[in-house]
Amino acid sequence: MTINHDNQILSLADLTENYSNMTVKTTDNTEWPLWEVFYQPKDGKPFEHAGSVHAPDAEMALQNARDTYARRNEGIAFWVVPSDQIVASTPEDVGPFFDPANDKPYRHPQFYSVPRAVKKRK
Repeated sequence: MTINHDNQILSLADLTENYSNMTVKTTDNTEWPLWEVFYQPKDGKPFEHAGSVHAPDAEMALQNARDTYARRNEGIAFWVVPSDQIVASTPEDVGPFFDPANDKPYRHPQFYSVPRAVKKRK
């Protein structure tokens, strides 16, 4: 089960159907699409990027991710995402993209002082 960008829950069958018709974007058309793999550690921490796998569809991508990244039981859940579906900022965007956060110092823990009673506890 997976949640898409609209917070809709999708089954593995939905994912496979959505991505089974993906076209391969390589010059020689001999490689399967690239999928990014994320796993959730056993202790319930947030998902972390594990690496990438090649697969023709979502189901095979999950199986390849399991075979490649779950050999030592590192996690309890996996996400696979087609690499060409990931949208990211670039280092050139650092100014305009992050500027709105610069005028909000209250979002950082250093903005707040720790009460003396809390400091004494150890």
